[in-house]
Amino acid sequence: MNSISFYEKRAELRRVLQSKHFAKAKKKSRFLEFVCEQSFLGDDEKLNEYLIGVEVYGRATDFNPQDDAIVRVQAHEIRHALREYYQDEGKDSPLRIDLPPGHYVPVFTKVETLEAPATVTCQEEERRSPEPLAKKALSPGLLVLLVVACSILSVLYLRERARARGLARDQAAATTLPESMEWFWRPFLPPASPPLVVIPNHPLLRAAHEGDTAATLAHSHLVPKEKVPEFRDTIHFRELKGFYFVPSTTDFTAVGETLGLLNLFELFRSVGQRLRVKPSRLVDFEEIKRGNAVLLGGNQSWSGRVFLYPEGFWFQRGIIHNMHPRPGEPPAYKPEFDPVTNGLTRDYALVLMLPNESTRERILLIYGIYTQGSQAAIQYVTAPEHLQELRKELLATSPHRQPATPKYFQALLATTVENYVPGKISLVAVRVIPEAQ
Repeated sequence: MNSISFYEKRAELRRVLQSKHFAKAKKKSRFLEFVCEQSFLGDDEKLNEYLIGVEVYGRATDFNPQDDAIVRVQAHEIRHALREYYQDEGKDSPLRIDLPPGHYVPVFTKVETLEAPATVTCQEEERRSPEPLAKKALSPGLLVLLVVACSILSVLYLRERARARGLARDQAAATTLPESMEWFWRPFLPPASPPLVVIPNHPLLRAAHEGDTAATLAHSHLVPKEKVPEFRDTIHFRELKGFYFVPSTTDFTAVGETLGLLNLFELFRSVGQRLRVKPSRLVDFEEIKRGNAVLLGGNQSWSGRVFLYPEGFWFQRGIIHNMHPRPGEPPAYKPEFDPVTNGLTRDYALVLMLPNESTRERILLIYGIYTQGSQAAIQYVTAPEHLQELRKELLATSPHRQPATPKYFQALLATTVENYVPGKISLVAVRVIPEAQ
């Protein structure tokens, strides 16, 4: 059977979810979308009643599938809805999605269509039959043309081989990063190839925080927390006293993190590595702890659990707190805004290099207060001249001026912002995290 591409699967899922059998059934749609997303990401082995009950139906961590049959009941209804869809709207679909009884891993099957063999008349067959070779003797002119064509093809073939060898040499020469960057990225070996990414700026209502101005808060809309239980897994739900929502198309869209991701793609592509990318809602803290991880933005409910050095900087409620200010340093860093337009003019970001459960692996956190800060910070850690500056500062700050660059650290960055686009990036301060910590 022909293989089915990721794009074909995702397109079929979209058609199913938009059908009348699923469009108005939010829980069934969420169930089917969740199990398909997990399957797309290669996490089939994780799909079980407990995970679906907690992630899709909001059951508590003590959820017992034996006592609560919600997942099995909904799976039965989804199988019925899929059968009805493929008998109705999806009868001409090139694929089928099935959820086999007793299992929660979706199965995608390509519908094989048989074409009727073409009818060929005897006269047509005679016209198509090749003439005997004896009747097709090659003329001297045709022979000359064939010789010339073969010569041209030979030259082209040799040139292409030479070009391929040159590309191979270039790739071999680019298997290591320059020393100014290698010290920072050495522990990371993620995969990636640079795609073409187009990011829309959708209008949204985002949760306001203490980093916002009074003018921004004046245009906010209060929604009681109990009215938005869907946000219970975000760090805002725990940190903010109330949900004051403000309209935005620029600052909390994660566009900066996504644009910065292209810098990471290019960096790792240059050394022949790939990146493994997942949305935060499909990642838990246990998975983060199992290997190298790069976390962009700080909206995950478990984000605060990876700040392993509370003596340094702490990002909370839209402000970067300086827990132990050094001479000349303020106790907190807040974003700055134009007093007339209320547009963001200065943002801050944290870069944290921390040990994972195994000291051979790292957790790298890149958090901007707004998305512009995140984008600037990613640009900073993918630029050789900036990483050289960071290394110099860490060496100057490390205890007893050790010759080796500290393994673990925090870096506070600032960036100018104009028309919601980050500009000049500067290193504000660093904190070396003791290895014993």
